[in-house]
Amino acid sequence: MSEKSVQTIADIARICCVSKSTVSRALNDSTLISTETKERIRAVAKQHNFQINVSARRLSLQRSRTIAFVVHAHQTKDIFSLADLFLLEILGAISSTLSTNHYDLLVANVDPNDPAWPHQYLDTRRVDGFILLTSSRKNYHIKTLVEMKAPFIVRNNVRSPDDSYCSVNNDNFGGGKLAAGHLLQKGKRRIAFVGGPVEEYETQRRYNGYAVALQENGQAVDPSLVMYGDWTSDSAVAQMQQLLEAVPDLDAVFANSDLMAVGAINVLREHGRRVPQDVAVVGYDDLSIAKFNSPPLTTISQNVPLVGKLLAQNLIQNIETGQVINVTIPAELVIREST
Repeated sequence: MSEKSVQTIADIARICCVSKSTVSRALNDSTLISTETKERIRAVAKQHNFQINVSARRLSLQRSRTIAFVVHAHQTKDIFSLADLFLLEILGAISSTLSTNHYDLLVANVDPNDPAWPHQYLDTRRVDGFILLTSSRKNYHIKTLVEMKAPFIVRNNVRSPDDSYCSVNNDNFGGGKLAAGHLLQKGKRRIAFVGGPVEEYETQRRYNGYAVALQENGQAVDPSLVMYGDWTSDSAVAQMQQLLEAVPDLDAVFANSDLMAVGAINVLREHGRRVPQDVAVVGYDDLSIAKFNSPPLTTISQNVPLVGKLLAQNLIQNIETGQVINVTIPAELVIREST
């Protein structure tokens, strides 16, 4: 084949004895292709001065090489502020992984009660798939996307064996059990549960782990030590003030997020309680703020960077190959000075 005749990906594929999709992925530095294969294909492309026509490629594939990170209208104010460090950190990992794979990121601000929102992005080919983190009406959105046969991936959701979509899950039950178990090992007996929204899957699983750890150590759950709010520091402040009024002899706190743990510690200090001498505190997430808090925060790591990477990477693989991937990331106890 002459140099002049090498004009398409199909020409490169014939020379290298591979499929057109393999050539496309290799030239776009996809992580799905081995380094050896990439180098061989790129060498042939360079030899024949071949370059991809990006616009034509997108039209032929009917793809935008853009992924939508779905947030709800009420979240937009906080998503780019310190009020939601978890979203900021996971969004950074998602964005980095998409960039490595030559995909763009679009933050899709949707109305959670509007069943038509996916059509705004798929019918116009603005995006190739969706990443769902938000818990509000999550199952409703999943049903809509499944019916549309839209590529998407979801974090922390109850699944059935017949589900045909990708997911990345954290072991929230194991994390709750680790947190309470650690406090029990420290000799604590009046352990408060400062929870996220009671209706959310993550909160329920963390509570179940907390309850089992107590039961396995011969303790019943005291309902007066269990409070629910949201994931913010302000929510934890309100919960802790109520807890200290109702149960002044509490000696430990398991907060469902690091931001909640920071809020709890501030209230304890205002009431003259030393952390960890009087009250030990465990957070959840292991955000960057945890190690810089005073005192540095014992917490349950969800490995946020890995979660973000897998959400992006596994969705790309689903879009490009159809493979459905479901993974669960184990919880890890990170011990610092707050216990």
